[in-house]
Amino acid sequence: MVFVLMIGIFLSVLDFFIVSVAVPSIQRDLSATSATVQLTIAAYALGYAGLLIVGGRLGDIFGRRRMFSAGILLFTVASAVCGVAPNAESLIAGRLAQGLAAAVMTPQVLSIISATLTGAPRARAFTAYGFTMGIAAVFGQLIGGVLIWADPMGLGWRSVFLINVPIGVVALVLVPRRVPESRATGRPVLDLPGMILISLAMGAMVLPLIEGRERGWPLWAWLCLAAALMLFAAFMVRERAVAGRRAAPLVHPGLFHDRAFSAGLLTQLFFYFGQASFFLVFAVYVQNGRGFSALQAGVLFIAIGGGYMATSLIAQRVAMRLGRQVIALGALLRTTAAVSMIAALAGPAGEGSIWWLVPALVIDGAGQGLAVAPLASTVLSRIDPQHAGAASGVLSTGIWAGNAFGVAIIGIIFYGTLSRAGGDPFRDAFSASLVFIAVVGALVATLVQLLPRAPQSAR
Repeated sequence: MVFVLMIGIFLSVLDFFIVSVAVPSIQRDLSATSATVQLTIAAYALGYAGLLIVGGRLGDIFGRRRMFSAGILLFTVASAVCGVAPNAESLIAGRLAQGLAAAVMTPQVLSIISATLTGAPRARAFTAYGFTMGIAAVFGQLIGGVLIWADPMGLGWRSVFLINVPIGVVALVLVPRRVPESRATGRPVLDLPGMILISLAMGAMVLPLIEGRERGWPLWAWLCLAAALMLFAAFMVRERAVAGRRAAPLVHPGLFHDRAFSAGLLTQLFFYFGQASFFLVFAVYVQNGRGFSALQAGVLFIAIGGGYMATSLIAQRVAMRLGRQVIALGALLRTTAAVSMIAALAGPAGEGSIWWLVPALVIDGAGQGLAVAPLASTVLSRIDPQHAGAASGVLSTGIWAGNAFGVAIIGIIFYGTLSRAGGDPFRDAFSASLVFIAVVGALVATLVQLLPRAPQSAR
């Protein structure tokens, strides 16, 4: 069962990161502007973020296995559409469909684990979740670079999308045989007004965070962010009113009364401030600042992946000894790695071989590996199976929101420094960004202390 579920996680995370290295090839082949091609990333993000909470609730109502299968099917078809797209507009439409499919598919993974497994099997499933999620994120650019370099059957950039099709078909065959069905008890219904409000709120938040910096933070970006705040507030008012009538809200307000869920969600939000944001500025630094190809940059990511693999497989066992502090340890390792890279850039790695950064990259990956799975299991540690889908949707939304905010903030730091820097602008911009990563790590280690002393992940 767990293996099949991890296919969904791997595909959804991989396809956010893998497309970055294909952007130049897509632009040349489709004769598209840079702004249009950037929408291939934004479209996926909008679809993904806008429907995550709804996707989780759909699993509660209609069956988690059924919605997982539906998500896999739509993702596979959308990937094929992207792979054969004759123009940029078709590609953007396919990417939007991919994001919507991922939003239906992804929340079901954690909700199925939470609703059907207990004890050691559940701990192993969370370990697999953390391992798969990290490997897909860390190696996404490497996999994309290898596919474009190898150019299988002359497909070029199209291979980064078409590779999903056979994987998706295999998953569709295995799901009904390996994954048990589960759903919320009773006869829950979908809160349609709540669904519309949260989808609009997430879209209004994510679009300016992704496109705002590229377009110079125009007025519409700030208006979208202001509208997002009002929509989120309206959503919370709506959900409280629905719960007060003893009806079925999209997200039950009672979820946030549990400290493991609310404090864990806040901790996770800030933890992910430093993940995609670091991958972004590191890739830009080594390619634009040091002249690496996409494939060479991907090879450097192996150092992060090696550290991640080494610790993610033992993270739950370490959590049994350290409890919540395993997350703090992971965050502090990331801070240590960032400080070490700042020091290395001021020395040999700043002027000579970039390989001086490798030890710090391994430490950074190790810190991520220690934290990802324990964070997820902590947030969901006391959730009633009745609300597993909605809680998993909120959890996935927190991951996405953290990445989006982190990328927006670090983009301001990196490109702001780049425009003012002197002798080695890319090195200075990367170093300034690492200060942000170090501060985020220290903040996460502090927020961990708000978590219950003995979350389920530590038992």
